[in-house]
Amino acid sequence: MNHQRSVRISKYLAKHLRHEPERIGITLDAHGWVPVAELIDAAARHGFRFSRAELETVVADNDKQRYALEHDRIRACQGHSVRIVLGLPPAVPPGFLFHGTVERSIAAIRREGLRPMSRHAVHLSPDRETATRVGARRGTPVVLTVDAGAMHRAGHVFHISANGVWLTERVPPEFLRFPG
Repeated sequence: MNHQRSVRISKYLAKHLRHEPERIGITLDAHGWVPVAELIDAAARHGFRFSRAELETVVADNDKQRYALEHDRIRACQGHSVRIVLGLPPAVPPGFLFHGTVERSIAAIRREGLRPMSRHAVHLSPDRETATRVGARRGTPVVLTVDAGAMHRAGHVFHISANGVWLTERVPPEFLRFPG
């Protein structure tokens, strides 16, 4: 499968497993899972055909490991705007985590901290490089340092997704370090 085809399938999965399952007539269970056959059939009915083999390749080769495939079901690992419960156990974070953003968001973040916006949780990266790539998707990246250790000691709960993204409900401004 060529790269362009792989990207198209991955974007299709993201849209329908994270944000708009109803658009193609699938229903995610409480934890975000849908049977693979149901997904493939629904996609075909809506004019976007892909095979089980292509799906498996996209899941295995996705650089961010955005999807989990277990037996005959699939789900997105995080980033949902639809209501689901990922069922991830609480986890003790490393001392510091990172968040990639862009300059135009900094003033609001200084006032309000990091909020999940349309997602279920704030996404944090384990390293600056990943946070830089995340921020670069929307422009020139600005990487914020999150004092996750202090947040955890203060009672904030963290979870880690299957692909290594750290999730928390919000990050108050007092736990953020801004560059410069």
